[in-house]
Amino acid sequence: MMTEIGSGDYVYEISADWAKLPQGWTFHEVVDVAVDSKDRVYVFNRGEHPLMIFDREGNFITSWGEGRFRRPHGITIAADGMLYCADDHAHVIYKFTPEGKLLMTLGTPGKSAPFQGGDPFHLPTKVALHPNTGDIFISDGYGNSRVHKYSPDGRHLLSWGAAGSDPGEFNLPHSVCTDQDGYVYVADRENHRIQIFDANGKLEAIWHDLHRPCGLHISSNAERLAYIGELAPQYEFNKNYPNLGPRVSIHNLNGERLARLGDVHWGEDLHQFVAPHGIATDSRGDLYVGEVSYSFIGKKMDPPRELRCFRKLIRKKQHN
Repeated sequence: MMTEIGSGDYVYEISADWAKLPQGWTFHEVVDVAVDSKDRVYVFNRGEHPLMIFDREGNFITSWGEGRFRRPHGITIAADGMLYCADDHAHVIYKFTPEGKLLMTLGTPGKSAPFQGGDPFHLPTKVALHPNTGDIFISDGYGNSRVHKYSPDGRHLLSWGAAGSDPGEFNLPHSVCTDQDGYVYVADRENHRIQIFDANGKLEAIWHDLHRPCGLHISSNAERLAYIGELAPQYEFNKNYPNLGPRVSIHNLNGERLARLGDVHWGEDLHQFVAPHGIATDSRGDLYVGEVSYSFIGKKMDPPRELRCFRKLIRKKQHN
């Protein structure tokens, strides 16, 4: 089943049933997604099979991670194909081979640093990697207001940030990614902005006019586009306000918004989102969007139920 979303040069066909799950399996909710150099799609979810891998056509390849994670949150693929997984409730970052062999653990599973103390980790959310040095940047997170920088072999190098709303401060650094030049982009979710730093934490720019930026991804192709998953409001007094998300915004790296995908409210129609949380692109510019739809609304329904939480958006060819 297909429908279109977007405008101008950014029109996509939505393939909601792209992922061919084994019989009886569900994602429950998809927290993040990553695509490797062979366009294999790694779906990180909070179901019984937390890491599922598909080919570009949506055919199921394998799964792993059962019993490993307390609460999956973010996944990142390095240039060499290794995977970095943020487990926020375990307060750790894991490094795996694509087959699921554990190579490194940053942090102590189950042991958090003091709340807002600045030390790693208290509910970390996502990993980004420097394209040249391989240095590791970690957004931390729900119980901290920091970005931590590690060497590729796991040595802590430095940290930056503090709780607050001034430039360089954070109110839930929820996601992090890097561009081809090594600048570090942080989704400062509850400050409604993206902050951009150099590799040593020097603030370079701030993007405003966003609502609860949650998912964050920069494409590696020549377009160099930033994709931002924005959450809807959840306070009782404003949860039905229009034009605040949920949506996916597309920006160039100067911060100019090029397109927005979604509707004025959350919903279950194909052109609507519920809670876009993880975004990735493949070599052809197609989008994969994971949503924490159960956490956002599904668990509050009577009775609770799983909602759609993953889809592929196939970019239509541009006509010059």
